[in-house]
Amino acid sequence: MSAPINAEKLHHKAINAWCMYDWANSAFATTIVAAMLPPYFSKVVAADLPNRAQASSIWGYATSLSMLATALLGPILGAIADYSGSKKRFMGGFLTIAILFTGLLFFIGQGDWIGAVVFYVLASIGNAGANIFYDSLLPHVARPEEINQVSARGFAYGYVGGGLLLLINLIWYMKPQWFGFPDANTAVRAAFLSVAVWWAIFSIPLFRWVPEPPATAGPERINPVRAGFQRLAETFRELRRYRELFKCLLAFWLYADGIGTIIHMASIYGAEIGIGSADLAGALLLTQIIAAPFSILFGVLPKRLGTKRSIYLALGVYTLIS
Repeated sequence: MSAPINAEKLHHKAINAWCMYDWANSAFATTIVAAMLPPYFSKVVAADLPNRAQASSIWGYATSLSMLATALLGPILGAIADYSGSKKRFMGGFLTIAILFTGLLFFIGQGDWIGAVVFYVLASIGNAGANIFYDSLLPHVARPEEINQVSARGFAYGYVGGGLLLLINLIWYMKPQWFGFPDANTAVRAAFLSVAVWWAIFSIPLFRWVPEPPATAGPERINPVRAGFQRLAETFRELRRYRELFKCLLAFWLYADGIGTIIHMASIYGAEIGIGSADLAGALLLTQIIAAPFSILFGVLPKRLGTKRSIYLALGVYTLIS
């Protein structure tokens, strides 16, 4: 009896460890991407530029560059994830890049907009690369019937974890003297550093408790770069035969990019039209609080409504609010 019980404990420990990574890296999405870096970039870093509209334009180009790089790397990294048998090792490499350049944002001040763009783009690429390998671990952590719920739990952990650090960072920003910061801008820079530390610490459970999955069977000396693009070409050829799959991919591309644009650009647009940084961060914090329980709900809904109807419902609500 003890062996099955121990195996089940390890299974649940691996699930919790996998979910904790969402707790860890969501701090990047909240504090860096959405709440604090864009207004800081607009109001402080790019203050020497002729106008805030130019700052928003540069930020938009930086975001586009990071997303383009991610799209180009995606098929290559996907092949590596499948054939290498080293998902955690590659994830750790990209994670190190992301944490390093996130921490370096602490040193960005007025006029350093080129450095800010470089650090942000590299951190974003590192984050996206790590996420590819992180997502590829899910089918090895959760059983097929658990995937929806485990994925939803990961989102919930992320909303709570990202929201908690954002709350701490927001208090630092509003009351910098309480924490020994000379001014609010120093508190914001410290918030960037706190994301790197938070991310590193709470990533440890995944690397400790989630087992490395075996490599996918394939040619012994496969070139992952070539394999990635071969698989991409094969996918496009197969799409001619599977029109519904093509519609699904096209729809996902449209709504995922739309949501991504809102997340990346909302706060710098808010700063451009004069909304205060504290108000922007507070609105995002409220979003985190609301989103956590609803992510759990949408993990259960597919059992009642089906996956397709659940997606329609979520996108309908999102579109209505937007």
